[in-house]
Amino acid sequence: MRLWATDPSAELETVFAEIARTRMADVPICNAALQVEAVGFRRLPSGGWVGVMITPWTINLLCLPGQVEGWPVLATGSKYDWHFPSGNYEFTVAEEYRLGSYHLCSMFSPALEFANHEQARLTALAMAQALFAETLAPVAAAAQPTRRAFLGLRG
Repeated sequence: MRLWATDPSAELETVFAEIARTRMADVPICNAALQVEAVGFRRLPSGGWVGVMITPWTINLLCLPGQVEGWPVLATGSKYDWHFPSGNYEFTVAEEYRLGSYHLCSMFSPALEFANHEQARLTALAMAQALFAETLAPVAAAAQPTRRAFLGLRG
């Protein structure tokens, strides 16, 4: 298993840019307005890494291992729920020979609704930030007014 001691963004961009130039070249689901970019990667308390990967064909959340302890070792294609302050997200285990095993959660696939890369980048930044935002508490139900209150009477 490959472990990432430092921010994986640069290598992710290199590998996915190569995939874009080769395996994904001329595939109809690709959005020519999008570039390959790793956005908002940060270290998890468990030592791993999480961020958003923009490619011309998809925008995914990615989790990568930073240490052996605490990293779920699962077969490619397996599902795993990662917990973040904003909630639980189902990830799929993937494998890329230059990256090793990683987990991905598809957010936009294909990513055809973006008119330009800046829109995709701003969306990815918002996603990376929102992932660590606490969920909002449910709004308490308003008390039903009594007939006396409806008529403007007290008590």
